[in-house]
Amino acid sequence: MRETPLSNCERQFLLKAIEEKKRLDGRQTYDYRNIKITFGTDYGCCIVDLGKTRVLAQVSCELVAPKENRPTEGILFLSLELSPMASPIFEAGRQSELLVKLNRLLERCLRNSKCIDTESLCVVSGEKVWQIRVDVHVLNHEGNLMDAASIAAIAGLCHFRRPDVGIQGDEVTVYGPEERDPVPLSIYHMPICVSFAFFLEGTYLLVDPSEREERVMDGLLVIAMNKHREICSIQSSGGIMLLKDQVLRCSKIASVKVSEITDLINRALENDRKARKEGDKFGFAELMAVQRITALKSDEVSIEMSDGDAGAPSVAITTESPPEVERVPSPVVRAPGAGQVGESLENAWGLEQLEEEEDQPGDEVMDEGLEIKEENQRQEKSKGEVVVISDSEEEEVVILNPKTQVKESTLHASQSQPQSTGAAKKKKKQQKKKPVH
Repeated sequence: MRETPLSNCERQFLLKAIEEKKRLDGRQTYDYRNIKITFGTDYGCCIVDLGKTRVLAQVSCELVAPKENRPTEGILFLSLELSPMASPIFEAGRQSELLVKLNRLLERCLRNSKCIDTESLCVVSGEKVWQIRVDVHVLNHEGNLMDAASIAAIAGLCHFRRPDVGIQGDEVTVYGPEERDPVPLSIYHMPICVSFAFFLEGTYLLVDPSEREERVMDGLLVIAMNKHREICSIQSSGGIMLLKDQVLRCSKIASVKVSEITDLINRALENDRKARKEGDKFGFAELMAVQRITALKSDEVSIEMSDGDAGAPSVAITTESPPEVERVPSPVVRAPGAGQVGESLENAWGLEQLEEEEDQPGDEVMDEGLEIKEENQRQEKSKGEVVVISDSEEEEVVILNPKTQVKESTLHASQSQPQSTGAAKKKKKQQKKKPVH
């Protein structure tokens, strides 16, 4: 995904603010954003927050064969990763120009400056040495990735501990942390990068540029220096021409910033060492925010109760007694499957079922009446007589009282028999009188 370009209005606004020596976040020209260093539970894990820019560094080690031209020296391997998690402009599995540039700067800052004693990493000359690997992951990109990556890498190397090794003849034994205490790395100095952004053809200068300021800058100068004011590496990009006085001015500013950041790293290491020794919280548990809804800890508020006993009688006199309320009897379960609330109350469960049962005898009586009619018709058909049913017999019978239903049905059946036989006889006489053609 390509980076969204700034509009002309945004670009002019940023440049106008820089001309007036103002920045969007309220910083001064040579001010850094807030730096926070946090170490993980394992040795060598470090997270650095530079404003909203967040970088994670993880240091690991492995026994490997040394290089042929340096058989008695260990290996320091550096790797930086730009994932889409940090910014949508980064693509996974693809090396961009920014990634190559940051990797080269990081190697010049740490490996070429010889900040680590690589000879102390040798186990067996020409056979086995320690390879120290530093993986730097960018978690959030908000500008000035190089400074945050260098701080995280050197802080992780200072915090890292490698396993202790024992040699007996040709056998090499690697002891775990339970058997022997891990051994820290031998670090000579702590090189840290400081970035300077130039605007309007080098007229204006800013320290620690943000992501929007990097979009409108004309050039960038990165100086890697330690607290002893030794320049480890220097690189200029952007195609801008700088004067000698500008470079000297930047080096003086970098020396002050490097000493401040070095003291911050040392304090963070000391606090982590004390926390591990005393058994306090250490690692990423310190990132849990207090005074939030999701926090596991709440502040306790003390309440003064000394005057409560003295004022209790006066309060009891002034207050009125609550009115008497009739108690509602508690629910009583008589038997499994039955429920009753209070006393002397009827159980209304199953009323629909009782009504259905009451309606069933009426239906049975109606069915009996129909059966009687069908039997009579069958008997008449067997005699060879024709049965004529009048309209009066097809009317529906409405039963008002289920008790008298049986009597009415029997009477109705008895009356229907003579009517049907009389009508059949009349019809038979008429058929006899008709002439046959």
